[in-house]
Amino acid sequence: MTQDELKQAVARAAIEHVPAGVIGVGTGSTANYFIDELAKIKGRIDGAVASSEATAQRLKSHGIQVLDLNSAGELAVYVDGADEITEHMHMIKGGGGALTREKIVAACSRKFVCIADGSKLVGMLGNFPLPVEVIPMAQSYVARELVKLGGQPMLRQGFTTDNGNIILDVHGLQIMNPVELETQINQITGVVTNGLFARRPADVLLLGTSEGVRTLQA
Repeated sequence: MTQDELKQAVARAAIEHVPAGVIGVGTGSTANYFIDELAKIKGRIDGAVASSEATAQRLKSHGIQVLDLNSAGELAVYVDGADEITEHMHMIKGGGGALTREKIVAACSRKFVCIADGSKLVGMLGNFPLPVEVIPMAQSYVARELVKLGGQPMLRQGFTTDNGNIILDVHGLQIMNPVELETQINQITGVVTNGLFARRPADVLLLGTSEGVRTLQA
């Protein structure tokens, strides 16, 4: 199976985790396949909260109502992909730059279902550069602090987040303790948040493999 076919398979499997009501929807190529599957059962849900402007547009194009998180309240489930994930359900996310809104929607959801193809499952996080969303005036300061943590931050050129901020992609990290590092980076003044999803990990991982979709649980 191709990588796209694996993504489609996990997107279809995720529909089984969608209850009635309002759900949270992530951002990225795998999440886009999930939105396309969600459109087939849109009569079962009351709407969706989007983690990015791009996701909101795709949902609307399928006739799915997009709701504001502040009015939606707690969500039953959040479905999103990952750039890397371990068997402990800790993730790196933010390759698409939507990490802050993704983290907010995940925090408001009782259940987080991660959908990913098999290549995303890793023994240790850090091979994929860790995205850090930063308020622009703090770019140099935050970069210096990230170097002290052993990383090599690089500005994501020509990119602005939906929140009007920049992304520093941090290379060269071997992330032995994701919960600790997530907290440490978030305490750097000027950081909005970082792409480690460890304090609020996934609850279920639907992993696309050549043998079918594997289900892993925390």
